[in-house]
Amino acid sequence: MISTVEGNVIVFEREFDASKVVLFKAFSEEQHLKNWWGPRGWILAYCEIDFRVDGIWHYCMKCTDENQGDFFGFESWGKGIYQVIAQDEKIVYVDYFSDADGNEVEGMPSTQSTLLFEEIDGKTKLINRAVYPSAEALKTVLDMGMEQGTIETWDRLEQYISSIK
Repeated sequence: MISTVEGNVIVFEREFDASKVVLFKAFSEEQHLKNWWGPRGWILAYCEIDFRVDGIWHYCMKCTDENQGDFFGFESWGKGIYQVIAQDEKIVYVDYFSDADGNEVEGMPSTQSTLLFEEIDGKTKLINRAVYPSAEALKTVLDMGMEQGTIETWDRLEQYISSIK
């Protein structure tokens, strides 16, 4: 995986051995997301998707790995609001830290994520361009381990994609 940080933007790029149709479904359908979303040792304990422009994705990641110490049992809620959906090509959404009722958590930065699916010779290059309100907001989530969490999440995606091909 390649990641670059510039100002208030972080970009992740990785090639997956799958078509963009398969990869797009992995990001847009609840039954797929439940199998891979989140870093190692975490599960998607709650996932509800209304996959359309202005639709909401409400989710909860829960740590199930006792070896992660204080994180064991911890829940991290989020809410995404879809802005652009171009079938098998692009998904743009704003992601917020939320509570179990979907209320945004004050003081935590939002992210506008643009996912691009570029198919090359049967494989797909996935690009996630995440824009934060400020460089400081990006630093906040980087300090929380967001970069490592994304790497682990995409590792799980790779394993999942291999299992369904």
